[in-house]
Amino acid sequence: MARPVPAVVRPFAVWRRQFSASCSRPAVDKRCNSAAEAIKDMKGPATVLVGGFGFSGVPNTLINAVRDRPDIKNLTVVSNNAGMPGAGLGQLLETGQISKMIASFIGENKVFEKMYLSGELSLELTPQGTIAEKCAAGAAGVPAFYTPAAYGTIVQTGELPVRYNKDGTVAEYSKPKETREFNGKSYILEEAIFGDYALIKADKADKLGNCQFRKAQNNFNEAMAKNAKYTIVEADEIVEVGELRPEEIHVQAIYVNKVIRSTEKKQIEKLTYAKDPSEMLQAGSGDATARRERIVKRAAKEFEDGMYVNLGIGMPLIAPSYLPEGVEVFLQAENGILGLGGYPKPGEEDPDLINPGKETVTLAKGASLFGSHESFGMIRAGRIDLTMLGALQVSQYGDLANFMLPGKVKGVGGAMDLVANPEKTKVIVTMEHTDKKGNPKILSQCSFPLTGPRCVSKIITDLAVFEVSTTEGLTLVEHAEGVTVDEIRSKTEAPFKVAADLKPML
Repeated sequence: MARPVPAVVRPFAVWRRQFSASCSRPAVDKRCNSAAEAIKDMKGPATVLVGGFGFSGVPNTLINAVRDRPDIKNLTVVSNNAGMPGAGLGQLLETGQISKMIASFIGENKVFEKMYLSGELSLELTPQGTIAEKCAAGAAGVPAFYTPAAYGTIVQTGELPVRYNKDGTVAEYSKPKETREFNGKSYILEEAIFGDYALIKADKADKLGNCQFRKAQNNFNEAMAKNAKYTIVEADEIVEVGELRPEEIHVQAIYVNKVIRSTEKKQIEKLTYAKDPSEMLQAGSGDATARRERIVKRAAKEFEDGMYVNLGIGMPLIAPSYLPEGVEVFLQAENGILGLGGYPKPGEEDPDLINPGKETVTLAKGASLFGSHESFGMIRAGRIDLTMLGALQVSQYGDLANFMLPGKVKGVGGAMDLVANPEKTKVIVTMEHTDKKGNPKILSQCSFPLTGPRCVSKIITDLAVFEVSTTEGLTLVEHAEGVTVDEIRSKTEAPFKVAADLKPML
């Protein structure tokens, strides 16, 4: 006679059988046949998180489906930028479905800029790293955090226009941020973002909702996918469960509600090919090219072997072409690349590999890839040894202004984060000494809104090199060939001392 199984064991045996069956043949299937089906229950008003940086990692199939549903309106959209006229989120601006953007950059989108300045659209202009961290914090259930980015700027003081009246006057300003000091350093309080929906682009997804990104496609997608109440993913390829290696899954199935197959072709915003550095420097007249070359060649001497470096667009990006022999640096890009390579040759371009200027690039050997929230974590923590960027104005004590001109708005991008930790990350400005009208750009006090206070340690122009002290001011340490100290003084509004060992620019 068989021995009876104790009653207490039976539930475990039943659970084991059920668990084994579910592991061998998952019943959950989050796939939809179309984008229209995936968004059928979507409605506004709502906060919608939309991944992508430039044209990389943008969920165009899902955006187009929202465009085709004019009843989905009164949306607050969180995204680094808003595409371009007729492309990506630019379409939802044109259809009037977006009432407010939370973004870091307007860029070349003239429709976006016009709608904002004419009072048709609210814009909460936010540093790029802060947007990434707001989404990551919300994903982790953290309601707020302190960050050094934007301290001492109009983002902190609440002087940034959120909405204009039609006559150009300001209808609404941003709210002042609470500040607090930790270990002798000042920070501002930022509240997390909590999204209702997230529209996400992935390379591969399975029917459970596990997702994997390709190259620099991650950017904001990962943090946003994990944040929203309802996340819809479009993937270039939908694979069988088990095809994605567990350790290579970037967004886990628990965060995803629906998955569709992408139907839109990937686009490249700024197709850029490798060329000789002298061609990259060309700008207007021969004199202008010569000035740029002088700046870039001198800037290249600031690199030291083994440095981790973040470079702004324009002249800073050209500087590595003139690296001294035997010096190797590792370039970091805020859209999620460590080990940024040069521009591609024709045929090597990849829409999922772009730099912060939205240009096509390559990866250096040993590169690694990650999300924008990780990238800006490296930056704010001071892991970057040096950042080099352009400027509109620099003050005698190292205040930097490089994001806004009167009557024009391009956006703050990632610069406020990049200059937020000058105690650990050296900040070097490369720029022409005067503006196009001949006005000095090195001033006693910046007249344009600040990107960061007392953050610049060195200024390299076509005429001179200045060391900057946040307490003592400017010291002229080098002058361009044929340029006198008197000429430099006549083109520099700020006072400066002259080093005892003043040298010609190397």
